[in-house]
Amino acid sequence: MATEGNAEGTGRKRDDNFTMLQAFEWYTEGGGKHWSKLAKLAPELGSTGFTAFWIPPPTKAAGPSSVGYDIYDLWDLGEFDQKDGNATKYGTKKELQEMVEAAKQNRIVVYVDAVLNHKFGADSTEEFDATEVDYNDRTKDISDHHPIKGWTGFSFPGRDGKYSQMKWCFNHFTGVDYDDKTKKNQIFRIQGDGKCWATGVDKENMNYDYLMGADIDHKHPDVEKDLLEWGSWIIKEIGCSGFRFDAIKHIDREFIGKFVQHVRASSGRLKMFAVGEYWKDSLDDLDTYLTNLGYQFSVFDTPLHYNFKAAGEAGNSYDMRQIFDGTVVQKRPIDAVTLVDNHDTQVGQALESCVPSWFKPLAYALILLRPDGYPCVFWGDLYGCEGPEGNPQPAVHQLADIVRARKFFAYGELQEYWDHNNCIGWVRIGDEFHDGCAVVICNGDDEGYKRMYIGNEQAGKEGKEGNVWTDCLGWYQGETTIDDDGWGEFKCPARSISIWTRNNARGREEFCKRTD
Repeated sequence: MATEGNAEGTGRKRDDNFTMLQAFEWYTEGGGKHWSKLAKLAPELGSTGFTAFWIPPPTKAAGPSSVGYDIYDLWDLGEFDQKDGNATKYGTKKELQEMVEAAKQNRIVVYVDAVLNHKFGADSTEEFDATEVDYNDRTKDISDHHPIKGWTGFSFPGRDGKYSQMKWCFNHFTGVDYDDKTKKNQIFRIQGDGKCWATGVDKENMNYDYLMGADIDHKHPDVEKDLLEWGSWIIKEIGCSGFRFDAIKHIDREFIGKFVQHVRASSGRLKMFAVGEYWKDSLDDLDTYLTNLGYQFSVFDTPLHYNFKAAGEAGNSYDMRQIFDGTVVQKRPIDAVTLVDNHDTQVGQALESCVPSWFKPLAYALILLRPDGYPCVFWGDLYGCEGPEGNPQPAVHQLADIVRARKFFAYGELQEYWDHNNCIGWVRIGDEFHDGCAVVICNGDDEGYKRMYIGNEQAGKEGKEGNVWTDCLGWYQGETTIDDDGWGEFKCPARSISIWTRNNARGREEFCKRTD
């Protein structure tokens, strides 16, 4: 779906390499500047090799400086005077639409971050019956049902019914975590005919439907209708090409299926891309979720992220031949969105589990220069993170060049050399339009080395000049000559990578163009 959807949305060939950019980090500059910044960067990012932007939630949050996950109004994209202003943290609706158009002009599609699990910032409280449940066992009641006062009234006065007439009340939610009457913090399950926690959710805490805020009841017919209509509307309204779904392990799986199938059908984009955040280090759970959906859907490869983290922390004691063990990309490559870090794992966040900085080039080589999975590059790794306050994080050195190497060289058959615990390598033999590459990765304290077969056709390609290969990153100084039998000796620095290509390979002239 990612390949077909990208090709359809950008006019690229289906055999191009597609690369997603998570086009924000948690501390992205606010003040309504980000959509315009992305629009200005689109030509450069498209030239580098990015083909898709995953943008932050463009919908109105509970406050003007919010990252967007405390969702208030899905139908307000920075258009109405609500929650202390018209614009979101990232800009106005007009600027959002202009950014999407600028991306399209540079053959980049846009995926919207859809927050459909909960709501925040209610306009009023309501009184209703609810039952307190145990934090560690959400199926266990710890009180009788009794009246509480919760923040569940959403009337969206600034929008005044434009686009959607629906006003939300407690009947549209399954739970809250605060009683305004007693000022008590506790998870409360809202009482009502047939109302209960969703069943198609993760089994942590026995039932992980409730996460935060006012938890949406996706089985309520009015809720389902409004959310499905919103999905079709936003695709047409801003011209986006797919969705990243937030917190899907807390949303009934059946609803996610209905949403994706409805939007694909109603928009006429039957190959529309959809990826869900099911953040759990369990291949079994991710595999079960995808299998039970029954149609193509992608998930972020959480286990791979944690393998990268473990490898970085273990240093040379980690066996690099095991890096893909227990991962989605190994078992279901077509459904895997591979990543190194994101806005939740970065320094300062609740799920902080960032990959050690020295290992990030190795991790990016593993997701960008091999054929399996749909790689997602983190904005904070490309440009650096602006926070947390007093502790900004640096960018990954020459990450843009590793993306370029994917764009120009990572094509053709994969030949692997996984014969050492500290040093692995592979060759992409190239195709009619691309010259291929040889990659060496070393997590040891000494220089890495691999003797790899490039092919007899490469040995004599374009005479003597075609026999000479160098590291396009410039991290390993020196050159290697392919012998008459098609073999070459390739090296890389300790705890680093090298990406070798012919000196005159198509695309080499593009290197060392920085995305500063």
